[in-house]
Amino acid sequence: MRKLIAQIAACAVLLRAARAYAGSPLDGTVFASAHRVVVLGDSITYSGQYVDDIEAVLRLDHSFEGLELLDLGLPSETVSGLSEPGHAGGKFLRPDLHERLERVLQKTKPDVVIACYGMNDGIYYPFAEERFKKFRDGIQWLHERVTAAGARIIHVTPPVFDPAPIKSKTLPAGLNEYRKPYEGYNDVLDRYSAWLVSQRTNGWTVIDLHTPMNSFLAERRRTEPGFSLTRDGVHDDDLGHWLMAREILDGLSLQSGRLHFENLADITNTSSGAEMLKLIHQKNRMLSDAWLTDTGHKRPGMKQGLPVPEAQSKAAGLLPTIESETVAFLQKTGETTKLAAPSGLKAVGP
Repeated sequence: MRKLIAQIAACAVLLRAARAYAGSPLDGTVFASAHRVVVLGDSITYSGQYVDDIEAVLRLDHSFEGLELLDLGLPSETVSGLSEPGHAGGKFLRPDLHERLERVLQKTKPDVVIACYGMNDGIYYPFAEERFKKFRDGIQWLHERVTAAGARIIHVTPPVFDPAPIKSKTLPAGLNEYRKPYEGYNDVLDRYSAWLVSQRTNGWTVIDLHTPMNSFLAERRRTEPGFSLTRDGVHDDDLGHWLMAREILDGLSLQSGRLHFENLADITNTSSGAEMLKLIHQKNRMLSDAWLTDTGHKRPGMKQGLPVPEAQSKAAGLLPTIESETVAFLQKTGETTKLAAPSGLKAVGP
């Protein structure tokens, strides 16, 4: 137990240091007058756990009234417009956000957009300036289009690419073509993330979750060499998504301080908390598929969503149960059981 406590403390120090080095985009008013927040990204966002976790914490913290989190992440998507040879076995090119963004903005009319891109944008190749420029140009375009639509944009750096669990499926540097990921691809994401963070000097709001997740992974591997947040190198497990949610919540000062959850298990270890989160995911998945179908895209193999009004009606039908489970959780655990804790990722398990 003492060893575990020491590991948690060391991890918290590393993460606070990483955040201090990168600067802090704290803005507790970012959602103050927002009604609809649209989250854009690739398959990591589409899977939705970090979006669901954010909603769950805000509901438990009584900070969700009048707010809608709409997950419109699209698997395989880039903002760079690039696609590697043989993507999806040669069945289709990676979808490009340029093709759908205007429709998304026009139809959903968001007050705030959260955008998490980068993982796919280097197309799993070694670093190259021409690909990096495509990413920078795409992000700049995204920022300008969202701002022109009257919404505020929050950029989120990509999570970690971890070659360890797919070591036999990666390729070394020096090749002309990569139909499997470059083994050092996380170094590419380090550079993409650092550039995004540097845009804070231009007044952008940028949440850096890449650096803290790097630190978290390195710290855990000091004592657990085989530890990973992903099975396929890209798509994080529940813990990875929880870390993403925590960085966004803390980075935007979205928690009031009355409740501050250190682990996802603080919520899911109670039947009411687990049920609340399950229903939130059910609601959000239904709305995501409906809006993705309505706004349109060119990604094959996606689920056909319900008409938006029907999905909204069904989602509204889930809200009373979500709210009752929220109340049951707070009554069972007590609102003062999780007092405010220092910023930084401290989770040690899902």
